[in-house]
Amino acid sequence: MQRTRIPTSAALRVAATAFALVLLPFVFRLNGHAHADWLQFFGRFHPALLHIPIGLIVLLPILEYAGVRRPALRESAGFVLRLAVAFALPTLALGYMLAYGSGDTGSTVTRHLWGAITLCIALMLCALIRSAWAAGTQPRAYPAMLTFSLLALLFTGHQGGSLSHGSDYLTRYMPTGVRSMFSFGSPGIGADPASFYAQRIHPVLDSKCVACHGSSTEKGGLRLDSYPNLMHGGKDGVVVIAGKPEASPLLSRVTLPTSDKHFMPAEGRTPLTPDEIKMIRAWITAGASSTAATIPGFAAAAQSSEPPPQPVGDYSALMPEIQRMQQQQGAKLVPVSAKPSDGLILRTVDIASTFNDAQLAQFQKFAPYIVEAELSRTTVTDAGFDTLRTFAHLRSLHLDGTAITGSGLAKLAPLKQLTYLNLSNTHLTAQAAATLKSMPQLRRVYLFNTPAEVGTASAKSTP
Repeated sequence: MQRTRIPTSAALRVAATAFALVLLPFVFRLNGHAHADWLQFFGRFHPALLHIPIGLIVLLPILEYAGVRRPALRESAGFVLRLAVAFALPTLALGYMLAYGSGDTGSTVTRHLWGAITLCIALMLCALIRSAWAAGTQPRAYPAMLTFSLLALLFTGHQGGSLSHGSDYLTRYMPTGVRSMFSFGSPGIGADPASFYAQRIHPVLDSKCVACHGSSTEKGGLRLDSYPNLMHGGKDGVVVIAGKPEASPLLSRVTLPTSDKHFMPAEGRTPLTPDEIKMIRAWITAGASSTAATIPGFAAAAQSSEPPPQPVGDYSALMPEIQRMQQQQGAKLVPVSAKPSDGLILRTVDIASTFNDAQLAQFQKFAPYIVEAELSRTTVTDAGFDTLRTFAHLRSLHLDGTAITGSGLAKLAPLKQLTYLNLSNTHLTAQAAATLKSMPQLRRVYLFNTPAEVGTASAKSTP
């Protein structure tokens, strides 16, 4: 210790702290059970604090390298290192409070935890041996440990990102050729690939729920990344009871008010849409099968490639008029993106109870630019089909919860880009639903809770 000029007291403090950090996961085990709310309260400051030590650690090698020519920068590097240690330890503590308090488990949680512990210990060792390195007695130990710390930071940060955004966040949009080169495949879902579950239910759970209930993170010991795991349930029991949607905890959690602390998905993630909830409810009602290809009111999605949507014209010159109309009646025309050629979405959610056929007709001037019409729960009737037939670029039409009977449904046949049609909770008759068979462009049709649903599990087979 004398030769390396490392104070014995400092070495003992580092050793004691490192021992405590290694012991932490064994004393307070992450067993999938949630603990005190105050732990979660403080733990949620972890994401706000963690960027400070990350920035300091990344800055450290830059200062050390620049300090070769400017000694003042090398002196500041020592201060930055001590500051990084001072912030890294409470960041680790807050992260552990978050995981322990909320009952997080899973392989990615474990890797993230041990990566953070390793990083903290490496930083403390850097601070311990840096003075010997600066004095020239240990020329290699500090650079090696600093390099190791940067690698530990990269690993730990990646695991944390996987917890927040999903394990496939970096590879989700990877080109097919590159994906096959590195063998990035999709895990099995334990169900018939052609089943309604595989085509409709699993994609919803995968995009909205698996970030917290998958192989990476198992909140409450619950995994929703495959059919067997879904039906097995978690620490608190099963979450899907076949044939009993209202008794299934999965459905009750996603339909709670967003202000309820038990609402799912949690952590501010995107909630399930009404259509997705209806679909899950219908699937559970029908028996929550892993093999059935269809259920009443829905058809399994087809495995076919759809042509890319055709661009619409430039509506920029009409924006002043669009804004005036929105101010007058409340319905909105929202751009799909910053590119005018992507079209507009007609939204009526704020005035649904008063939006009628006459108001819909006022949007006929903008028909060439509307690609989606959200008319759910409005007072639009079958007379509205005369206006909707002019929406030549319409791709998605929501008419659920309206008084539609379907008497004018055939007027939508010329809309060759229309692939989504929701007629759930309407008065659609079986006779009217039969006209859907003449619309091969449709890919997703929802007839749940309509007169047409009974006896016609799929009024239209998806091509």
